[in-house]
Amino acid sequence: MRTGEELTRTPVALTIAGSDSGGGAGVQADLKAFARCGVHGASAITAITAQNTVGVSAVHSVPPHFVLEQVRAVVRDIGVDAVKVGMLGAAEVAHAVAQALDELPRGTPVVVDPVMVAESGARLLDSDAQRALTTQILPRATVLTPNLLEARALAGAVDRAAERDGEAEALARAVLALGPGSVVLTGGHRTRAVDLFVTPSPEDDASAATAVVVELDGERQRDGASHGSGCTHSSVLAAQLALGRTPLEAAQVARALAGEAVAHGLRDVGSGAGPVDVLDLAARRGVA
Repeated sequence: MRTGEELTRTPVALTIAGSDSGGGAGVQADLKAFARCGVHGASAITAITAQNTVGVSAVHSVPPHFVLEQVRAVVRDIGVDAVKVGMLGAAEVAHAVAQALDELPRGTPVVVDPVMVAESGARLLDSDAQRALTTQILPRATVLTPNLLEARALAGAVDRAAERDGEAEALARAVLALGPGSVVLTGGHRTRAVDLFVTPSPEDDASAATAVVVELDGERQRDGASHGSGCTHSSVLAAQLALGRTPLEAAQVARALAGEAVAHGLRDVGSGAGPVDVLDLAARRGVA
């Protein structure tokens, strides 16, 4: 955590992600999560989606050079303490984001949420963009936050209907071998709602086979609303890194706050999967 004089400066987290017109996921969810953590949020939009709680009806990619210019403008004036990377959409955008990450001050933590499929099931990443994500973005990530389905896709595993025993840990290790500093395989699509934090062993930091695995337990919120849960989780994690927490500490806070956001989810908003509520709007309105 930050101490002394560092506490007088407002930390800044930058989200590089797509816009959700329904306000439940993407950049909109990221900025809410940053605010919940007491961190100023800045944004570089990679794509504009026509989206609601039912689905995504259209996607418009932002030109790659303009994505890069957005990041440069923020870094040049405001500065950045941590970055969250979400929806990329196109391979050309992924390449631009990789360049943007290389231009950040050395040591800036980067959280990557490998957004591939929307909560509604709409595909948000084509095959060329997935290859660019794997080769250009993952090796630049401090923490990667896939769910079970995304981990299967990244590891080239068969997409099964149900989780097999030991599958999540094996996938997390396989994804760690692709280059990120650590992996948090989230529990939302697992049989048990347990996140797995996987990081290289201090004794053998080159091998994913000997990586340290920590279970981050939590309750499954069956009556909650989950649209934007992955975005919220990764953004809380990035905000905690901006505040000076270690990746494991940040992952623990992210698990707790994302679970609360689902539990407080806005089931009365839209006719599909309602958005998570990391700001607890009902409590702010004085609703019990």
